[in-house]
Amino acid sequence: MLTDPDGFESSALRTPWNKGRLVGQNQKRPLKPKDVWSTRVRLEIAGSLRDLALFNLAIDSKLRACDLVSLRVDDILSDGRIRERTTVVQRKTARPVQFELTAATRNALAAWIDQAGQRPGDYLFISRLRKSPHLSTRQYARIVHGWVESAGLDSSAYGLHTMRRTKATQIYRKTGNLRAVQLLLGHTKLESTVRYLGIEVEDALAISEQVEL
Repeated sequence: MLTDPDGFESSALRTPWNKGRLVGQNQKRPLKPKDVWSTRVRLEIAGSLRDLALFNLAIDSKLRACDLVSLRVDDILSDGRIRERTTVVQRKTARPVQFELTAATRNALAAWIDQAGQRPGDYLFISRLRKSPHLSTRQYARIVHGWVESAGLDSSAYGLHTMRRTKATQIYRKTGNLRAVQLLLGHTKLESTVRYLGIEVEDALAISEQVEL
C-alpha cells in the first residue's frame, strides 16, 4: 500500500466509500404497484382532491420535487382541457422533459383545479403559508411521508425520490428499455439512469432468486 510522507494511504489508490453504492436520495425505495393503488383509494375515500391530484401527477410526471411543486396551471392545461402529454424545462439541467398524463391523473387534476378555482398562470399547488407562493419541497416531503405511513410502510426508507422513481422503475422492469427511462427522467447520461434505478443490484438479486442449490 502506498503512503504519503505523513503515513496516510495515498488518495490515488483509496477506493471511494460510496463506489458502486446507492447513496442519499437514491437509496429511497420506489412504491410497489399495490402501494400506489391503496394510496389512491385512501385519498379518494378521504375526498382529498389536492393530494390525489398531487400524488397522481408525481407518479406520472417523474419530475424532481422542485419541478413538480412549481408547476403552473398553464403547464398542464390547454384550451380548458388537461393535456395528455406536456413538456417541462427542468431546473437542474435546463433541459426539457416530456411526460404523459393518464386518464386518472387528468380527472384528478381537473377536479382539483375546479375546486380550487385556479386560473391560467396560477401555481397548481399553492402553499398555505403566506411566505411561499406554491407548495415548498419541505411541505411536499411531509405530505409524501404521510402517504407512506398511511400505507403502513417504514417512512425512513422512502422520500421525495420515491415518487420520481416509482413509475420509472416499473417501466424498466416491464420493458428493460433503459433508453426510454433515461428520456422520461430527463437524464443526460445513461449511466445516471443505471445508478438512479440501482439496476445492477436489482438484476443481480433477480438472477440469484432463480437459482436453487
